[in-house]
Amino acid sequence: MQKREVGKVGGGAAGGAPTPAPKRGRPFGSTSSNSAAAAAAAAAAAVADLAAPSTLLGPSLQVHSSFADQNNKRIVLALQSGLKSELTWALNTLTLLSFKEKDEVRRDATPLAKIPGLLDALLQVVDDWRDIALPKDLRGTPRVRLLGANSIVSGFGNEYQALSLNEPPHPVLVSESSNVETLGGKGHTNLKHHPSEWWFDEDGLFNLDEDGRAEKQQCAVAASNIIRNFSFMADNEIIMAVHRHCLETIFQCIEDHNTEDEELVTNFLETVVNLGPLLDLRIFSSSKPSYINIREKRAVQAIMGILSSSVKAWHCAAAELLGRLIINPDNEPFLLPFAPQIYKRLVDLLSLPAVDAQAAAVGALYNLSEVNMDCRLKLASERWAIDRLLKVVKAPHPVPEVCRKAAMILESLVAEPQNKAVLLSYENMFAEILFSDCRHSDTFARILYELTSRPGNKVTTTHGIWGSY
Repeated sequence: MQKREVGKVGGGAAGGAPTPAPKRGRPFGSTSSNSAAAAAAAAAAAVADLAAPSTLLGPSLQVHSSFADQNNKRIVLALQSGLKSELTWALNTLTLLSFKEKDEVRRDATPLAKIPGLLDALLQVVDDWRDIALPKDLRGTPRVRLLGANSIVSGFGNEYQALSLNEPPHPVLVSESSNVETLGGKGHTNLKHHPSEWWFDEDGLFNLDEDGRAEKQQCAVAASNIIRNFSFMADNEIIMAVHRHCLETIFQCIEDHNTEDEELVTNFLETVVNLGPLLDLRIFSSSKPSYINIREKRAVQAIMGILSSSVKAWHCAAAELLGRLIINPDNEPFLLPFAPQIYKRLVDLLSLPAVDAQAAAVGALYNLSEVNMDCRLKLASERWAIDRLLKVVKAPHPVPEVCRKAAMILESLVAEPQNKAVLLSYENMFAEILFSDCRHSDTFARILYELTSRPGNKVTTTHGIWGSY
């Protein structure tokens, strides 16, 4: 089976060449610090305009193209080390290498294939944060640290303050008879841990103080932001779309959106939306090694959970993701069982005053309506679906392409004879738009012709006259 036209997601003009799916930017209002960040960015831009020539669009940090080649091993080892200073340096470096302004002149992007093991190292930073909240029996096996293995403390939180200079630098076990033995000694019966060495215990390995937990969380958010930035680069899309550990981590964070850090969820949600046109949900049942027990159904349920969220940036992204996933026919068996819930929620989004929510819902419904006849029948039978699609056209929506897609959804619905009885009640509204809006007159002329024609007739290539048959 051939895959449906990917260009539909891009919103290309009718009859034109297909355009690639646009990348998502940071949704406005997705974080609480947007207003402060916007004010700071505006102030920085004003200062830069006074000192920089008019050809520059603002201050920019130039990174030499050979930096990643010369330091790739050090970056990966620093991420794997778990040491605060090394992690901070690596995350700051990767943030600069992965960030690129929309109109920036710099062309030297950093593909993931250029730094072996980088994506796994970044995911390890996220896993380290998520392991803190997990029970012991659900934690992963201990990871081998190639850098910083002999360090007494990692630097996170107040470990230096908790460390006493009068006590041995390595963990010891003290018996009741005051015999001191090392960790590698024998006869550990009736032994108890030294009270001040609690952080070396396996059970207390991730029991950081509040400052340490906050720093671990910041590192995970920074790593997710780097992964998000990498997803905007064409060289990285294919690598990330077939990386099972990456997708499992993303969908697990999306699934836990009620308890997980909001910016972490937003970063991963934008990442998977960028990868949507290339994503095949069958990867969760493939022979590739699995780190988290996630299957196709659970992944779709995670999307449905975020679609039901009240956060505008999240449910808009989820609607956009569903519209991109359904383009691949291989994803249909996993998405169509949730079609009734999807239609109901997307129709609810059409009633929201936010124009971006309406645009995301129309885009998803546009692709879903072209899957098969059953999808068109279910959408037409959804309460308020026709009425709200017409309101998007009549309002009109500020983006003409959204209005065009809403009209084309109605045209695809009227092509099914079973839907004519439902659509005939809107005949007067169709006629009103036909005579009042020249931009969509052709589409609604075909809709009215189909409604009033004999059941066996098909819409011809020429535009029929409404009412004649």
